[in-house]
Amino acid sequence: MKSPYLTKSPTFWLGMLATVVIVIGVRELALVVCTAFGMPTATNIVGLVSLFAVLIGVRLIKGGLPNWLSSSASVLLVDSGFAFLPVSAGAGILLFGLGSDLLAVSAVIVLSTVIPLWAFAKLSQNWLKSTDNQGDSHANS
Repeated sequence: MKSPYLTKSPTFWLGMLATVVIVIGVRELALVVCTAFGMPTATNIVGLVSLFAVLIGVRLIKGGLPNWLSSSASVLLVDSGFAFLPVSAGAGILLFGLGSDLLAVSAVIVLSTVIPLWAFAKLSQNWLKSTDNQGDSHANS
Protein backbone atom coordinates (compact mmCIF):
# COMPACT_ATOMS: atom_id res chain seq x y z
CA MET A 1 0.00 0.00 0.00
CA LYS A 2 1.35 3.38 -1.00
CA SER A 3 1.88 5.91 1.77
CA PRO A 4 -0.45 8.91 1.51
CA TYR A 5 2.39 11.18 2.62
CA LEU A 6 4.32 10.59 -0.61
CA THR A 7 1.72 12.40 -2.68
CA LYS A 8 2.52 15.76 -4.19
CA SER A 9 -1.15 16.69 -4.47
CA PRO A 10 -1.74 20.16 -3.02
CA THR A 11 -5.34 19.18 -2.26
CA PHE A 12 -4.19 16.43 0.10
CA TRP A 13 -1.83 18.72 1.99
CA LEU A 14 -4.33 21.60 2.14
CA GLY A 15 -6.93 19.14 3.44
CA MET A 16 -4.51 17.87 6.09
CA LEU A 17 -3.62 21.41 7.13
CA ALA A 18 -7.28 22.48 7.24
CA THR A 19 -8.22 19.41 9.32
CA VAL A 20 -5.45 20.06 11.84
CA VAL A 21 -6.40 23.75 12.04
CA ILE A 22 -10.07 22.85 12.61
CA VAL A 23 -9.23 20.36 15.38
CA ILE A 24 -6.80 22.72 17.14
CA GLY A 25 -9.15 25.68 16.73
CA VAL A 26 -12.11 23.82 18.22
CA ARG A 27 -9.99 22.56 21.10
CA GLU A 28 -8.63 26.02 21.91
CA LEU A 29 -12.10 27.57 21.68
CA ALA A 30 -13.35 24.89 24.08
CA LEU A 31 -10.47 25.77 26.42
CA VAL A 32 -11.50 29.44 26.42
CA VAL A 33 -15.16 28.58 27.04
CA CYS A 34 -14.43 26.01 29.77
CA THR A 35 -11.96 28.33 31.50
CA ALA A 36 -14.58 31.09 31.47
CA PHE A 37 -16.99 28.70 33.21
CA GLY A 38 -14.31 27.64 35.70
CA MET A 39 -13.85 24.03 34.51
CA PRO A 40 -10.75 23.85 32.32
CA THR A 41 -10.43 20.10 32.88
CA ALA A 42 -13.56 19.53 30.78
CA THR A 43 -11.94 21.11 27.72
CA ASN A 44 -11.22 17.93 25.77
CA ILE A 45 -14.68 16.41 26.11
CA VAL A 46 -16.41 19.74 25.42
CA GLY A 47 -14.27 20.21 22.31
CA LEU A 48 -14.94 16.66 21.15
CA VAL A 49 -18.70 16.89 21.62
CA SER A 50 -18.93 20.34 20.03
CA LEU A 51 -16.85 19.27 17.00
CA PHE A 52 -19.05 16.18 16.67
CA ALA A 53 -22.20 18.33 16.82
CA VAL A 54 -20.85 20.76 14.21
CA LEU A 55 -19.87 17.93 11.85
CA ILE A 56 -23.30 16.30 12.25
CA GLY A 57 -24.88 19.68 11.45
CA VAL A 58 -22.72 20.13 8.35
CA ARG A 59 -23.55 16.61 7.24
CA LEU A 60 -27.29 17.14 7.67
CA ILE A 61 -27.32 20.57 6.00
CA LYS A 62 -24.96 19.89 3.08
CA GLY A 63 -25.75 16.19 2.65
CA GLY A 64 -22.27 15.00 3.53
CA LEU A 65 -18.81 16.01 4.59
CA PRO A 66 -16.24 17.31 2.10
CA ASN A 67 -13.98 14.64 0.60
CA TRP A 68 -10.83 16.43 1.74
CA LEU A 69 -12.03 16.32 5.34
CA SER A 70 -12.94 12.63 5.22
CA SER A 71 -9.68 11.53 3.60
CA SER A 72 -7.39 13.63 5.78
CA ALA A 73 -9.26 12.68 8.97
CA SER A 74 -8.92 9.03 7.99
CA VAL A 75 -5.15 9.36 7.53
CA LEU A 76 -4.76 11.26 10.81
CA LEU A 77 -6.85 8.74 12.77
CA VAL A 78 -4.86 5.78 11.48
CA ASP A 79 -1.55 7.40 12.38
CA SER A 80 -2.67 8.81 15.74
CA GLY A 81 -3.39 5.35 17.14
CA PHE A 82 0.22 5.13 18.30
CA ALA A 83 -0.33 8.14 20.57
CA PHE A 84 -2.45 5.97 22.86
CA LEU A 85 0.21 3.32 23.51
CA PRO A 86 1.82 5.18 26.45
CA VAL A 87 -1.63 5.81 27.92
CA SER A 88 -2.44 2.11 27.67
CA ALA A 89 0.83 1.16 29.33
CA GLY A 90 0.21 3.63 32.15
CA ALA A 91 -3.33 2.33 32.63
CA GLY A 92 -2.01 -1.23 32.81
CA ILE A 93 0.50 -0.27 35.49
CA LEU A 94 -2.23 1.51 37.49
CA LEU A 95 -4.52 -1.51 37.22
CA PHE A 96 -2.03 -3.69 39.08
CA GLY A 97 -1.93 -1.10 41.85
CA LEU A 98 -5.60 -1.81 42.59
CA GLY A 99 -4.79 -4.87 44.66
CA SER A 100 -7.93 -6.80 45.63
CA ASP A 101 -10.15 -4.64 43.38
CA LEU A 102 -8.24 -5.70 40.25
CA LEU A 103 -10.64 -8.54 39.43
CA ALA A 104 -13.77 -6.39 39.77
CA VAL A 105 -12.33 -3.50 37.73
CA SER A 106 -11.06 -5.92 35.06
CA ALA A 107 -14.50 -7.53 34.83
CA VAL A 108 -16.15 -4.14 34.35
CA ILE A 109 -13.64 -3.21 31.65
CA VAL A 110 -14.10 -6.51 29.81
CA LEU A 111 -17.90 -6.42 30.03
CA SER A 112 -18.11 -2.78 28.97
CA THR A 113 -16.04 -3.69 25.91
CA VAL A 114 -17.58 -7.05 25.03
CA ILE A 115 -21.26 -6.08 25.35
CA PRO A 116 -21.10 -3.14 22.89
CA LEU A 117 -19.03 -5.26 20.48
CA TRP A 118 -21.60 -8.05 20.69
CA ALA A 119 -24.46 -5.59 20.10
CA PHE A 120 -22.64 -4.07 17.13
CA ALA A 121 -22.01 -7.56 15.70
CA LYS A 122 -25.71 -8.43 16.00
CA LEU A 123 -26.75 -5.17 14.33
CA SER A 124 -24.20 -5.73 11.56
CA GLN A 125 -25.42 -9.28 11.05
CA ASN A 126 -29.03 -8.10 10.72
CA TRP A 127 -27.99 -5.32 8.36
CA LEU A 128 -25.99 -7.70 6.17
CA LYS A 129 -28.87 -10.20 6.08
CA SER A 130 -31.31 -7.51 4.97
CA THR A 131 -28.83 -6.32 2.33
CA ASP A 132 -28.42 -9.89 1.03
CA ASN A 133 -32.19 -10.36 0.89
CA GLN A 134 -32.61 -7.12 -1.05
CA GLY A 135 -29.85 -8.19 -3.43
CA ASP A 136 -31.57 -11.53 -4.01
CA SER A 137 -34.92 -9.89 -4.73
CA HIS A 138 -33.28 -7.52 -7.24
CA ALA A 139 -31.45 -10.41 -8.91
CA ASN A 140 -34.69 -12.40 -9.31
CA SER A 141 -36.65 -9.58 -10.93
